Amino acid sequence: MSTVSELRITLDGREQVVAAGTTAGEALGADGKNVIAARVGGELRDLTYQVQDGDVVEPVEIGSEDGRAILRHSTAHVMAQAVQELFPEAKLGIGPPVENGFYYDFDVPEPFTPEDLKRIEKRMREIIKQGQRFSRRAVTDEEARAELADEPYKLELIDLKGGASADDGSSVEVGAGQLTIYDNLDPKTGELCWKDLCRGPHLPTTRHIPAFKLMRSGGAYWRGSEKNPQLQRIYGTAWESREKQDEYLKMLEEAEKRDHRKLGVELDLFSFPNEIGSGLAVFHPKGGIVRKVMEEYSRKRHEEAGYEFVYTPHITKGALYEVSGHLGWYKDDMFPPMDVDGGEYYLKPMNCPMHNLIYRARGRSYRELPLRLFEFGSVYRYEKSGVVHGLTRVRGMTQDDAHIYCTREQMVDELKSLLGFVLDLLRDYGLSEFYLELSTRDDSDKFIGTDADWAEATAALQEAAASSGLELVDDPGGAAFYGPKISVQAKDAIGRTWQLSTIQVDFNQPKRFELEYQAADGSRQQPVMIHRALFGSIERFFGVLLEHYAGALPPWLAPVQVVGIPIGEAHVPHLEKVMAALRARGIRAEVDASADRMQKKIRNAQKAKIPYMLLAGDDDVSKDAVSFRYRTGRQKNGVPIDEAIEEIVQAVEQRVQI
Repeated sequence: MSTVSELRITLDGREQVVAAGTTAGEALGADGKNVIAARVGGELRDLTYQVQDGDVVEPVEIGSEDGRAILRHSTAHVMAQAVQELFPEAKLGIGPPVENGFYYDFDVPEPFTPEDLKRIEKRMREIIKQGQRFSRRAVTDEEARAELADEPYKLELIDLKGGASADDGSSVEVGAGQLTIYDNLDPKTGELCWKDLCRGPHLPTTRHIPAFKLMRSGGAYWRGSEKNPQLQRIYGTAWESREKQDEYLKMLEEAEKRDHRKLGVELDLFSFPNEIGSGLAVFHPKGGIVRKVMEEYSRKRHEEAGYEFVYTPHITKGALYEVSGHLGWYKDDMFPPMDVDGGEYYLKPMNCPMHNLIYRARGRSYRELPLRLFEFGSVYRYEKSGVVHGLTRVRGMTQDDAHIYCTREQMVDELKSLLGFVLDLLRDYGLSEFYLELSTRDDSDKFIGTDADWAEATAALQEAAASSGLELVDDPGGAAFYGPKISVQAKDAIGRTWQLSTIQVDFNQPKRFELEYQAADGSRQQPVMIHRALFGSIERFFGVLLEHYAGALPPWLAPVQVVGIPIGEAHVPHLEKVMAALRARGIRAEVDASADRMQKKIRNAQKAKIPYMLLAGDDDVSKDAVSFRYRTGRQKNGVPIDEAIEEIVQAVEQRVQI
């Protein structure tokens, strides 16, 4: 029987001949430092993978998205090894890479302390320096159970084997099909140092981890369910260079300063009283002003764009969400029902079913379409306690929710116009860097509707996205259960990405609610429904803007736009006159007439991040002028009152950022 001695593979787009037994690393000439893995036929592989005839082999660099994930996954394994060496009683959960880092869950008798993390990090550095080799081997289910008999959580994953999900959506380390174990081997003796059930791939050796840091620890329920044991999760970060890691840590330091929860307290904007409940915010007067301005400007723009305003109640009979499909597909994210008059009522988690009833309330003609319904609608969603986070992840929120009903012929143009409207309005609030994410269905059974409808809806969104000129990133499986969507991803001032607006095409809700319109030929046709949340929710958008501006909101959004600071008590009447003139022009202005010294008043205004301070002393009064002090510290003296008022009014009307 003949043995194949040569193989044909595709490398860098060109066909090459290599010897049988050649590894991906050898074919790529990889040193394991820059190119740390291979993509073979679209799948990620270790460099030790032996190429097969016909393989298409591509390099995976450590600084790429896939390369960083492999680096972080490998670092998670090193951390788990260190934990089990220092805490032999620790049982392993899962340890996936996540955005900007990694984590691993452990079942241990006591929570980890900061001192424990220091010991673990020290041991990790020793393992990394040792250069242990990651070695993959395939095992049967029975072999895996025998080798991991002391690891109950791994045994549970072997039983699942289809790929359960972690609480943040990360896939667990057991995929469908062949199980694999990765051994960490001593580089000198080849002896086993540690092993874990994992599908990989990994770095060639631990020495190829350039930079890492353990960040914190906390509790996490096994597989994200409160019914399961609470494990201890250690979070870390890892990067392709110390410089990249330092950049990230500096960004985290800046993000901490910008934390909207902290700023909300410092600027007296909002709070979360324990008496009300987790994830339920109250807005204080100053926060109420910001929110009111946000809403008023949005209303104005929507009116100009031809939207009609509607209002719907906060609760409804459960039957409404049976028709829409939400009770079957979304119930776990809804608050439990209330028993009212012998029937079940729910707090509404979304507005669309009620808007469908408004559409259906009377006959509709093609002449009315597109019909654009808009509501600032409060909705309630039962977010798990572990993910509730300030204003950006709440249980009670107000969506700036629109539903557009149009014909199929109008759909593409309406989506293009809608996307342009969304991006323009976000720019008005000071955001400027965007990309788009297209969420589509996958092969799971969580989606409803025909393949043809999904294909048409997806194609329409793709065409609209192309018209925007923005980058479009695919998100397979991320669609809503009833249709595909485009999400607008916005970068803030320190480079973080936030998902904001969403646009979804839905052929299924109109079918479920039997929505119709009379076409030009007299026939009854079903409209297309487009779901659109522009801010996402007012609460979340408020939090994003607060962090984007580090609390220093632009003048048009600032709760107090101008404060008058008298040098002495005698100068208060002069500033009161100026503030009255500003208020007459719609500016939010006040005088600090407290007994504090002038310098303290200036410090107080700076801490409150007020855009403009107008100072007045004897010279200003005599010249009917004021002295400007900007939030940045810049100063301009002896400005005539009329000029000062006009400068401020123009900055507010033109939404200038200072």
